[in-house]
Amino acid sequence: MTDLKELERRLWASADELRANSTLTAAQYRDPVLGLIFLAFQVYEFMTFAHHGLTLQQNLFGSTFFVLTGFHGAHVTIGVLWLLSLWVLDLRGRLAVADAVKVEIAGLYWHFVDVVWIAIFTLIYLIP
Repeated sequence: MTDLKELERRLWASADELRANSTLTAAQYRDPVLGLIFLAFQVYEFMTFAHHGLTLQQNLFGSTFFVLTGFHGAHVTIGVLWLLSLWVLDLRGRLAVADAVKVEIAGLYWHFVDVVWIAIFTLIYLIP
């Protein structure tokens, strides 16, 4: 039992050390993962709709749906790659306080993509 307690203590100490040396917040580590989950659901939705016969060429809804959500998905992909690159830089210790503007701009881009999703979601899923 004491070995498990010692392991737990060491794991918490390692996590505390990583947090102390990190310039990114917990949200900046979480957001790329959530973006990847969003993209996985989008791919699933595209495949399901295509399997049921909804395509770009079928009707106005199909065209609107695939274009709007596809462009949004492309921007989410860019955001995920950008945030992951910041994540890697931080883990390697190459992201300093002087680079705060880079992190801030990436955050603003990510929030813009979120706000655009609210509009797209409302237009496509909520308005009959």
